[in-house]
Amino acid sequence: MTTVQLPIIGHHRSPLVQKFGAPRQPNLVEVASVIEFVPPYDTPSAFVGIEKFSHLWVMWQFHQNKSQDNFRPQVRPPRYGGNDKVGVFATRSMYRPSALGLSVVRLSRVEIIQHRVRLHIIGADMVDGTPIVDIKPYLPFVDSVPDAISGEIDVPMTKMVQMSMQARYEFDRLCKDNKLTIVDKNIIQNLIAQDPRVAYRQAEIEVVSTMRYGVVDVDFWMDKMGVMVITGLRAVAE
Repeated sequence: MTTVQLPIIGHHRSPLVQKFGAPRQPNLVEVASVIEFVPPYDTPSAFVGIEKFSHLWVMWQFHQNKSQDNFRPQVRPPRYGGNDKVGVFATRSMYRPSALGLSVVRLSRVEIIQHRVRLHIIGADMVDGTPIVDIKPYLPFVDSVPDAISGEIDVPMTKMVQMSMQARYEFDRLCKDNKLTIVDKNIIQNLIAQDPRVAYRQAEIEVVSTMRYGVVDVDFWMDKMGVMVITGLRAVAE
């Protein structure tokens, strides 16, 4: 088998530090994040004109996956309940032979610090530390296909989210300690509205799950009415 060594041009910096809780597709949640580039790919001349584009294609690596010794031709996507097997090339599963991901993100702004480039983006489905392989402009006239068919996959349903009184108190305290902001509150609620639990656990009632967001752990469960309830927030021990 022929292999190609791809250069890592930078890394993604995000409050989403674990796979659990990260959106399953880009642009489902408006998470603000940054791509930091490494030499020699961080030179400003390589980005001249990029601010003219509202969106970018980002190619990246699933660096938190365990390496696969053997090719697995089928996977169990969460979209199908985690039970039915389909061909890996008929999915956007993270368990791929190349371990490569591809996402469209919104370009917020270009920042240059000490002659090094940082791209501020919105809507990424990548976790913190993700290696970046390439960046390309998104071109609506060729990249958007209005009559495209996506099989049985439709726009994902979101669930209602509530915050308990205890969680509200803890959130206010974390804001005072400069560990969270009001913007973070909205992002956390939108992430949990996606129900990040694995498919076979999404029917569980009042079973606590924990999602890490930046330096904060967020506890939540689903109540008997199907509402996602944030039950507590706490700073991660340093």
